[in-house]
Amino acid sequence: MRRVAKLSAACIASAALAVTATACGSTSSEKESSPSSGGGKGVKVGLAFDVGGRGDRSFNDSAARGADKAKTEFGGEIKELTAKTSDTEADREQRLSDLAEAGYNPIVGIGYAYAASMTKVAAKYPKTSFGIVDSVVNGTNVDSITFTEEQGSYLAGVAAALKSKSKHVGFIGGVDVPLIKKFEAGYVQGVKDTDPKIKVDTQYLSHGSDTSGFASPDKGKEAAQGMLDNGADVVYTAAGSSGNGAIEAVAGKKGAWAIGVDSDQYNVPGLAKYKNSILTSMVKNVDLGVYDFVKSVHDGKPLSGTHTYALAQDGVKLSPSGGFIDDIQAKLDAAKKKIVDGSIKVKTTP
Repeated sequence: MRRVAKLSAACIASAALAVTATACGSTSSEKESSPSSGGGKGVKVGLAFDVGGRGDRSFNDSAARGADKAKTEFGGEIKELTAKTSDTEADREQRLSDLAEAGYNPIVGIGYAYAASMTKVAAKYPKTSFGIVDSVVNGTNVDSITFTEEQGSYLAGVAAALKSKSKHVGFIGGVDVPLIKKFEAGYVQGVKDTDPKIKVDTQYLSHGSDTSGFASPDKGKEAAQGMLDNGADVVYTAAGSSGNGAIEAVAGKKGAWAIGVDSDQYNVPGLAKYKNSILTSMVKNVDLGVYDFVKSVHDGKPLSGTHTYALAQDGVKLSPSGGFIDDIQAKLDAAKKKIVDGSIKVKTTP
């Protein structure tokens, strides 16, 4: 059994920001950053991104900020590889193996899809430190970086319920998998605990091994538009870059609100023209986990086991950017307190 370590607020406060990618061969695109002027030995980080890669304005970008921060502080280089929606298990295994063979250490898999391939590759390269975001991989040289998405999503549900005038809200998930179900479960519970009479529409953009739901802004836009047409006036989307399309659709309806995810999407330059429609974002600080892991390897004390970034340590949180939730902040703080002290148990499945 692996020990789960909940990081201290001090530890999390010291961390910040994440990475992104592009891969190699026929299954991925490739990008390598140049060495920086940081002092010391430096780091040689291999990043294997999920579909969408750097520039998705959400999940991958959050991870990218963490690696970028580590490179700025410690020097070195970053090799970025990005998954394609057509990837097979062999493709993911090859991507991680290529990074290991090239001497990158640590290597970080951004996303649960790398779990099986990392289990195999980490065993083959015991002297290399591996990190995986959003999944747990057993291995003495693997750091499993997880988050309590359901807790942050609960607060998003409370905010949606308090702001909805039509008493009708929506949730869009990228792929119908257990990880994204955690977002749905927390959100719906938060809505219903606040006002049981509010209707919640849910929709997933793809299912199972089809990961296109994380990288299809057109599908996100269509799904959100359908919910808006059906009467919803707040839409929360946990779907990577597909969420950009949902935000665009919401911005086209007066009085409607979008809730962003992973990154603080109000402050994402590429979404600036829609920011006045972004009520808040359920920020998932992937950057903290990536930075902490890279730093541990740089310091010669690689993290391993499972490290969970929870609401209590701001591993997940609601962004106040824009000031749109200022009027309900006291109620949100009260809900957060109950989750942290255990008065509210947030579900991880719908």
